[in-house]
Amino acid sequence: MAAARTRMIGMRRAPPGLAASKGLALGRLRGLLLACVFAAFAAALAPWQPAFGQAQTGLEQIVKAPKINSAEPMLLQADEMVYDNANSKITAKGNVEIYYGSYTLLADRVVYSRGSNTLAAEGNVRVKDADGAVITADHITLTDDFRDGFIDALKLVTKDDTRIVASSASREAGNVTVFEKGWFTPCKVCEEDPSKPPTWRIRAGKITHKRDQATITFKNAVFDFLGAPIVWVPYFQMADPTVKRKSGFLMPIYSHSDELGNTVQIPYYFALSDHYDFTFAPMITEKAGTLLVGNWRQRTANGGYSVDLAGVWDDSNSDNFVDGDFRGSVETEGRFALNPYWSWGWDIIAESDDTFRRYYNLDSRLKTDRISQVYLEGLHDRNYLSTRFYNTQSLLFSDEPFSEATVFPIIDYDYIVKHPMIGGELSFNSNAMAFSSQDGIDSNRLIVEANWRRQMIDGIGQVYTPFAQLRGDVYGVGGVDSEQDGSEDFVTEDPDNGAILRGNAIAGIEYRYPFMASTGSVTHVVEPIGQIIARPNSLGNQQDIPNEDALSLVFDDTLLFDIDKFSGYDRIETGTRANLGVRYTAQFASGAYARAVFGESYQLAGENEYDTAFYRTSGLATDASDYVSGLYIQATTNLGFSAQTRFDQKTFDVRRTDLGTFATYGPALVKVNYADVTGEPGLAQGEAREEIVMAGSLAITQDWSLLGNFRYDLETSQTITDGAGLRYQDDCFMLDVTYQRSFIQDQDIEPDQRFLVNFMLKYLGTYAFAQDATGVFGANGSDTNN
Repeated sequence: MAAARTRMIGMRRAPPGLAASKGLALGRLRGLLLACVFAAFAAALAPWQPAFGQAQTGLEQIVKAPKINSAEPMLLQADEMVYDNANSKITAKGNVEIYYGSYTLLADRVVYSRGSNTLAAEGNVRVKDADGAVITADHITLTDDFRDGFIDALKLVTKDDTRIVASSASREAGNVTVFEKGWFTPCKVCEEDPSKPPTWRIRAGKITHKRDQATITFKNAVFDFLGAPIVWVPYFQMADPTVKRKSGFLMPIYSHSDELGNTVQIPYYFALSDHYDFTFAPMITEKAGTLLVGNWRQRTANGGYSVDLAGVWDDSNSDNFVDGDFRGSVETEGRFALNPYWSWGWDIIAESDDTFRRYYNLDSRLKTDRISQVYLEGLHDRNYLSTRFYNTQSLLFSDEPFSEATVFPIIDYDYIVKHPMIGGELSFNSNAMAFSSQDGIDSNRLIVEANWRRQMIDGIGQVYTPFAQLRGDVYGVGGVDSEQDGSEDFVTEDPDNGAILRGNAIAGIEYRYPFMASTGSVTHVVEPIGQIIARPNSLGNQQDIPNEDALSLVFDDTLLFDIDKFSGYDRIETGTRANLGVRYTAQFASGAYARAVFGESYQLAGENEYDTAFYRTSGLATDASDYVSGLYIQATTNLGFSAQTRFDQKTFDVRRTDLGTFATYGPALVKVNYADVTGEPGLAQGEAREEIVMAGSLAITQDWSLLGNFRYDLETSQTITDGAGLRYQDDCFMLDVTYQRSFIQDQDIEPDQRFLVNFMLKYLGTYAFAQDATGVFGANGSDTNN
């Protein structure tokens, strides 16, 4: 019998610090016996494939064989070694430790039987692999060529805490593992009460994992939730969690609504290749036919694309805004790299009618338009080029024909000269567009401009920034009528054909003088800013040019110091204008900051291009503009606030307000946005809009939260959408129960109320359930997008 804590090193020399113990030199016979023990254990552990391997996700640790260099040394350490020559057995007892490569085996007792060529580990058996997966068992036995094995009272835990617990397990034919009376769960053990059942698990009389087929089969299976049995099935099969792609059914979706009735969607996934796949997801509805839905995805060496198909033959909508019985859509998106600097792609959608995708909940019912494009773009060094073909389509019944148009194409090219010119930066911008709208207007243009800017700082900190711009435009216009642009000023002498030349020259300077002071831990910066911009007093009648890209204008503090405040190329400021304001910044040592801006713009000379019917409510139509202000506060990472306000120049009445805030305090999170618009370009004269949007959550416990959202039109006292919900989420399970209302109405889109229950099981995908709220809240509702 060897001395306590016998150590045995393999036939290679031991690493430093692992010198053989004195017991190894007790005699030649004992040395031979120890060599035999080493050979036995080395042979046993080297091919130990069935029980453990690389652990990444799911059950990968029982799939892959460990990669160990058979020439590496092995260390065996135990309290006692017993050699039973009569029965051809060698036994290591007491705190047995075996280290081989990156693998560790710990047990109370390890027995090698030379007669049956088996190796058995008994008592508190633990096996840890290179990736951190740990197998615990009462007894592990390996037989024959060690390809097939048997594990008693198995408990397997991976690095991400996925577990399989079984009374026993065996390996068959080298690629099949069978667990008897076992259960599977990806949920973590409760730290406060380890004996507490996991959130969910699957128990089965037999669990079979087939490595070659990448499947896990459960026979006589019961799904447990919070320790209670919920569903029993005689047979259940799932893809091996280590397999990213495998053909099969996905989780079904059930919903109910007034418009569609009971609806079941059953997706089937086709894993056709490692670089392309297809999902077929027919939606069977009670009232609106069977919707066929398919999604094709493909990756290539330099990009990828997808195609979404949907179609239905439905007679139920013959009285609605649909022509014919067939309704459908095609949506496709792709992007490909030509080289490190150039790429091209597309984002295209076409549908049979305006409401198809919203009616069947394929898109949000808040969508108001469709935009399709094909593009080519490149960025290299100081050059940028973008070429895009657009098609726009309105989805609202009330929209005018000019809302639908085609741009083929619009080209932007920007270039910044590498070396300074007259001490400043010189850049060139160009734009070309060919435009055609459904109401017959054609507008083609070519625009080239050069910009120069230089910043200079004198000895007392004053900042002077002179700038200049030269621009030339060529327009080709056709099919133009009077009173386009929403303005009686928009008239052309030849609406059917015309070439319009336009040029502009700008010179100006910006002056800033920041003052800085510190009070305690706060740094204050007060910065007066002034700009004066000189241009030609008039460029003729700009209303001869159709306004296609300068229809949006929100005059606020972010536009105050822009050289030209129009949003697009089709309109240009003229005359001499001055922009004056002041900016204050407070920077705190904690990282918090506050910034405030206030200012006004003045038309000093020349024609004011904002003094037209369309832009008269913009705040820039008078010689002295409305006042604009901005306040931005970032108190902490959990609290922020912003406010942008425009005040009437004479009465100081509020003309526009935009407020936004977010706050997180303990378990509560809230976000609020508010907008009050008393008149903006594009709105009908005198039309006002006032709206508030809120969303928030409150964590009741570590796992349970309350959710809420609210969108309300204050001008018409009408709710747009609102909802409330309850969420449970832990490491392996998520459950949402929500009630949502929508009051949107357009063509065959009706107001809606619904319940939605959505839950996710780790490794088993998601399942969604939606239920109409009609009858509970006494209002007419319909199902909306899941």
